[in-house]
Amino acid sequence: MSNEQGVLRVSIIVTFVLAAAGIIFGVLSGSYAIVFDGVYALTDAIMTIVALIVSNLIISSATDTEGSRRFAKHFTMGFWHLEPMVLGLNGILLTGAAIYALINAVASIMAGGRHLSFDQAIIYAVLTMIIAFAMAIYAQRMNRTLRSSFIALDAKAWVMTGGLSTALLIAFIFGFFIQGTSLQWMSPYVDPVALALVCIIVIPIPAGTIRQAFADIMLMTPADLREHVDRVATDVVQRYNFESYRSYVARVGRGKQIELYFIVPKDGPARKLEEWDRIRDEIGEAIGDESPDRWLTIAFTTDPEWAI
Repeated sequence: MSNEQGVLRVSIIVTFVLAAAGIIFGVLSGSYAIVFDGVYALTDAIMTIVALIVSNLIISSATDTEGSRRFAKHFTMGFWHLEPMVLGLNGILLTGAAIYALINAVASIMAGGRHLSFDQAIIYAVLTMIIAFAMAIYAQRMNRTLRSSFIALDAKAWVMTGGLSTALLIAFIFGFFIQGTSLQWMSPYVDPVALALVCIIVIPIPAGTIRQAFADIMLMTPADLREHVDRVATDVVQRYNFESYRSYVARVGRGKQIELYFIVPKDGPARKLEEWDRIRDEIGEAIGDESPDRWLTIAFTTDPEWAI
């Protein structure tokens, strides 16, 4: 459980347990809000499984094993491109589920609401709230060292689940205590109103993840990474009296793709291949962050056409 895959496996198991409990408790208590909570958790669990598969593919492609060599024959560029796709799809599905639930909640309010068993609903909400916030804390602490986008999204999903359960708990407690009072007429509206408010809060939360995922898919250049690469390349041009350079930078999930082309003078001094390799090593060290997730290409040419 000390790596990305271990954390995601724990999250998957707990999420499936909560999803099953949510659907069962929701049906028994008559609460659509709890059923939505279970379906929401089930959707998140399925996407977490997909995230785990992609994480395994990314890590296996960076190791020299028989399985990775087999994959390398068909995916020579690695699997980084799958990460933003999964993150974006996850965020879209979670947002879509919340929008659908909001529509149902509004329809239920207009139809006069629904009655439910508040005692069963309160038990479920308390247990789910405790487990969800505990999982969120666990994922956030593990991600301080792992720095995984998948775990970050998973932790955010647990916070959303915990917040949803807290809101439902407050609503169910209110509904429980108004029984037999002058406010009992509000009882049928507690469940759909609580569901509607929770959905309104939940819908915008994945927006940042979706936006970043689409930026990665579209190969948008991160400004901070581009500035760093340009500083390194400019320094190299000045130190070795090159004419200019071209840089191409993108971030795809956890992967960083950097291509640098240096335009050298046609009448410049001849250098051995070992010396060109030494210059490449210097550039690589200056750029930093050397890891299996960095794709760095450095080329030298006298023809600017090769750098376009």
